[in-house]
Amino acid sequence: MVHKNFTMALLAATVGACSPIPTKDALPEREPIPAQETSNTQSTDTPTLVATEESLPPENIWDRLRRGFQLNHHTSDPRVEDYIAYFSRNEGYMARVTQRARRYIFHVAEALDQANMPLELALLPIVESAYDPFAYSHARASGMWQFIPSTGRSLGLQQNWWYDGRRDVHESTRAAIKYFNYLTERFDGDWELVLAAYNSGEGTVRRAIERNRRKGLGTRFWDLKLPRETRHYVPQLLALAEVVSHPEQYQVPLHDVANQPYYVRVDVGSQIGLAQAADLAEIEIEELYLLNPGYNRWATDPNGNHQLLIPIDSHQQFESALKLLPKNQRVTWQHYTIVRGDTLSTIARDYQTTVSAIREANKLRNNNIRAGTTLLIPSASGPAGQYAYALDQRVRHRQSSEHGQKTRYTVQPGDSLWAIARKLKVSVKALASWNSMAPSDTLRPGRILVAYGSTPDNNSRTTRKVSYRVRSGDSLYRIASKFSIRIDDILRWNKLTKSKYLQPGQRLTLFVDSAGNQRKLF
Repeated sequence: MVHKNFTMALLAATVGACSPIPTKDALPEREPIPAQETSNTQSTDTPTLVATEESLPPENIWDRLRRGFQLNHHTSDPRVEDYIAYFSRNEGYMARVTQRARRYIFHVAEALDQANMPLELALLPIVESAYDPFAYSHARASGMWQFIPSTGRSLGLQQNWWYDGRRDVHESTRAAIKYFNYLTERFDGDWELVLAAYNSGEGTVRRAIERNRRKGLGTRFWDLKLPRETRHYVPQLLALAEVVSHPEQYQVPLHDVANQPYYVRVDVGSQIGLAQAADLAEIEIEELYLLNPGYNRWATDPNGNHQLLIPIDSHQQFESALKLLPKNQRVTWQHYTIVRGDTLSTIARDYQTTVSAIREANKLRNNNIRAGTTLLIPSASGPAGQYAYALDQRVRHRQSSEHGQKTRYTVQPGDSLWAIARKLKVSVKALASWNSMAPSDTLRPGRILVAYGSTPDNNSRTTRKVSYRVRSGDSLYRIASKFSIRIDDILRWNKLTKSKYLQPGQRLTLFVDSAGNQRKLF
């Protein structure tokens, strides 16, 4: 876990991350690289041919990074050598992670260049998250740069039900550079100490420096007694920079990435459904989510800044189509008639939206509603499977990969994670992991938790996604009654309208209680 301590007067918080690269103890025995093959990027013995090439524009992003490297890579240090050996042996990992970086790394390098920072930092998201903007650690760190909630907020990253700026590619990079600027001032431009502080916290590094100073010892990064993870964190980055400097020498494949923009930032001007936006841009919704991982749900934040990253080849098509689409048609609306017992919170949960969004759409002054009244509800336009990268769907996918009997538990007033874990006979750590939360997170009554390997009790149930073939004589009412589900859910899951007739043989996607409906499925 990466732990960072931000002590600026106005910005006091902590950052965490999980490194996807093993520590030295987990590495295979090192094969020393011959001395004549190692190099230091600070060497002054640059061939004349290289100087000539540097007068030309970089051919690809890796060439651009090499030209912007400023740090001493310490290739003779055993820890750096160990990681160089690791990357050399794991060609598949480097190929995958550099392929994943292709959407983002040009824009990260561009931002670092504008801030006049070493371009080695463009490789730091590999150490932090393997360049996965959806990466999440059990310490609650999220995004490419792995900020925890408090540090994200301190750096201006908004976080709410609709949106998490820690995963926003553009905004999180801006925040990381802001944090680097702060740390360089605190450590007089010593980038090795800056990186150590980014990982373990400014206070941790300062205390290590003071201990050595009192003992008359050195105060460079390599002299300090720091947490084990931090001692390996800086060498990982330096080793990455070294293998990117000489990929052929170390036999490390790098995915070919052009030195040009991948996306354009577009101000949409209003809330828009992500499926709708993908259709306008004529791209797959998966591509839109990968460029806009900050959005937690099926649409942009209704009260946010309405920025979308669109592939550069599609942005003109997107902007032209957007101009023709009125703002009131940019999300799908459902009409819902309130029944006795409904509350705005239960309706919002059923339609994957928020109470505030429903109140705003219906110009309600408070949360009071009356049975028989019809509400206008903003809702997802497509079936759940279309939003595979939305937060809820990613949690479900992670859970579906687990083994053992699945149990769903509804949080009750007064419950704690410890009490629930004990009741379900699982560990608190496992329960938190299955539900993408930290053990210290607050539980709200009504939230559904899942666990694996335990026996369901009366408060738990198991759901199953099924493909139902419409039979002759079927109607929406009959199917909903048969499986104890709602007609509105069937319509939403299958992108249907009530006016559209069902056809025998038609396939519907349903999410049903498999325990209560097992006989009805066949």
